[in-house]
Amino acid sequence: MMATTVEPTAQQLPTLIHLAALTHLEGQIRAAKTIQELQFLSVNETRRLIPYDQAFLLSNSGVTDEAYRVLNASSVAVVDRDAPVIVWLEQAVQALRRAGATSEQPMVVTEELMPESLRSGWREFVKGQVFWCPLQHPDETLLGVWWFERDFPWAENDVAIVHRLAGSYAYAWKALSKKERSWSKQIKKPTWWLIPIAIVAALCFPIRISSVAPVKVMAKDPVVVSAPIDGVIADVLAHPNQNVQAGTALFRYEDTTLRNQFLVAGKQLTVARAEHSQSIQAGFGDPQRKAEVPLKEAEVDLRQTELQYAKEMLDQVEVIAPQAGLLLYSDKSDWIGRPVTVGERIMEIADPKQIELRIDLPVADAIVLKEGAEALIFLNALALESFPATVVHASYHAEVLPGDVLAYRVTAQLATPDPRIRLGWQGTAKVYGEQGPLAYLLLRRPITALRQWIGW
Repeated sequence: MMATTVEPTAQQLPTLIHLAALTHLEGQIRAAKTIQELQFLSVNETRRLIPYDQAFLLSNSGVTDEAYRVLNASSVAVVDRDAPVIVWLEQAVQALRRAGATSEQPMVVTEELMPESLRSGWREFVKGQVFWCPLQHPDETLLGVWWFERDFPWAENDVAIVHRLAGSYAYAWKALSKKERSWSKQIKKPTWWLIPIAIVAALCFPIRISSVAPVKVMAKDPVVVSAPIDGVIADVLAHPNQNVQAGTALFRYEDTTLRNQFLVAGKQLTVARAEHSQSIQAGFGDPQRKAEVPLKEAEVDLRQTELQYAKEMLDQVEVIAPQAGLLLYSDKSDWIGRPVTVGERIMEIADPKQIELRIDLPVADAIVLKEGAEALIFLNALALESFPATVVHASYHAEVLPGDVLAYRVTAQLATPDPRIRLGWQGTAKVYGEQGPLAYLLLRRPITALRQWIGW
């Protein structure tokens, strides 16, 4: 026997369409995954069943029973908290709840229920008829309220549909609230005492105290090239980071003054010798001139010494490398034309294979370090690698570094030399001290600041 299909009549068709829309909307309510999605549906998709111009969803803020806050508004993605209509609506709902003008059942709200101070806002913001509908769970928990506005009156059929949807939304809201509750609410009360015990145990866990500081690759035992004489540097003959051999010319002084002094000293020596010879010849016939011979001889020796000194100074006009190695200095333009004094450091000559690590450990992060302490080096040029090192020296006195940072100088050596590492590279060093509890590592700075503040 075959089933027959009965076509709905014209009177039944609107009811069936309405019923299908209700079924579809309740399916969307059950499919909502978050409270925010559900709240958005409540003010926008409800329009499929109930015609309205504007809808608002408000919820109790939890401060007082009357304090309500607008969560969503129809046709609006994000509620503007400072919008005049939002501010007025929250004040109006709070005033209605405080005055007991609203109930826990759906009802029509009129201007007469408003306090006198809010009626001007009603006339400005409210368009037509207002319908109030609480979203109440079967366990009598009031989760929120609807505020609907439209131009024509609310029929009993509309009120019944809104009341049914309010129950569906409230039930789904409560179910999603249980899913999204925090992990702390899911912990059973008998297990709460385990949390402080676990925290204390973690704080007492022994770890190696460490500190992080900037590091730079430096030359080990470099030869310092300093200024041999006072003068002005005329030219720098070798480039920075150039490999030089012993005897290579590095820089040259301005030699005009020294060269003239040497020439004048030579002329003065010639004159002194001539006067000395003249005194010897005249001394054969004049005893007085003979007595001047020792004096002229001493003057010749003086002029000869001055000439020798001028020659030695002139020989130092060009400074040469005392040994082979890598030449280290800032830049040619920093030195050309610059006056220098005797002993002023100008350059360094280093062996590229002999390097050490200089760690500037800030006083605020200082820890107890001993010779042989371990360190881990992270160089900026080799960001994916780390290099173990060993502390060989730590200064006892802090120095003021560029940037007005007070720090201790710590010297370390790489555990295994790496030919890729170059002089001048910089990075970060993590130095390890003695073992201590995790609490000390976390609270070291606060404890130090507290002791300095209270003077203990």
